[in-house]
Amino acid sequence: MKKVWLISVLFITIALLVACGSDGGDKLAKLQDEGKVTIGFANEKPYAYEEDGELKGAAVDIAKAVFAELGVEEVESELLEFGQLISGINAGQFDVITAGMAIQPDRCENVAFGEPEMMYGEGLIVQQGNPLNLESYEDIANNPDTIIAVMQGATENEFLIDSGVDPSQILSVPDIPASIAAVQSGRADATTGTEMTIKDALASANTDELEFVETFEQPDVEGVPSYGAAAFNQEDTALVEAYNEVLADLKADGTVAELLEKNGFSEQMNMVPGDITTEKICNGEI
Repeated sequence: MKKVWLISVLFITIALLVACGSDGGDKLAKLQDEGKVTIGFANEKPYAYEEDGELKGAAVDIAKAVFAELGVEEVESELLEFGQLISGINAGQFDVITAGMAIQPDRCENVAFGEPEMMYGEGLIVQQGNPLNLESYEDIANNPDTIIAVMQGATENEFLIDSGVDPSQILSVPDIPASIAAVQSGRADATTGTEMTIKDALASANTDELEFVETFEQPDVEGVPSYGAAAFNQEDTALVEAYNEVLADLKADGTVAELLEKNGFSEQMNMVPGDITTEKICNGEI
C-alpha cells in the first residue's frame, strides 16, 4: 500500500513539474537549444513580406534583432492569410507573429502581445481621379452604393463599421494585392489599409488606373493610430517577458528606430510614446 502511495505521489509531482514548465520557459529554452525561431507573417509590406525567397520588413527586422540577442539566430517563416495568423499561433504552427499586427483588446483575449514596436495610420486608394470624391470613411458610409475592398481580419474592417459603413459595403479579400486588384477590376470602388502598406502596394501594382488619396482624413475611432507588436501564444509568458526585456534595450539604444527608418517609417511614426503600453491598449485605456 505504501509503495502504491509513493508511486502516486511521484506521478503527481511529475505532472506538477510539467504544468509549471508550460508558462513559456520551456519554449524559450527550446528555441535557444535549436537556435531557430519560426515566424508567422502575412506578406504585407513594409511589416513582413517575402522578396526573392527572403523574409523582410520592419517587424521581421525587429524580431530578428531581439531573437539574436536571445541567442536564436536562424529564422524560418510560415506564410498565411492575415486572418489566419492568430489561429495559427494558437495551433502551434509557429513561435511568434511578426506582421505589424495592431494591438486590440479583442485580440488580446486570444494572443499575448509584446510591447508596441511601431505606430501607423490609415490610407485610401481609389480609381484614378477619385470619381466618387472619397476622402474619409464617412464619405463611404454616406454613399451606400460604394464598395470597399478590405483584407480579411484587418483592423480596417472594424474602423469602417465604427465610422458608419454598412458591412454589406465591405468586400472581403485575402490580402492587399487582392484588394488592389478588386479596385482595378471595378469590383470595388476603393480599398484601405495602413498608409504605408497600401502606398507600397500601389507602387508595386505600377498602374495609372488608381491613386492614393492624399487628402484622406484619419478616422476618429478607437484604435487609430494603431500600435503594432509581435504576438505570441498566451502560454509562452516567459518568452514574452524575455522578448520585451530585449526589445526595451533595443528601443533605448536606437536600434528599433534605425530598423523602422530603414523600412520607410518616418521619424514621426517610429517613435511610440513611452506611456503607450500593451497593458493599457489591451485594457481599452488607449
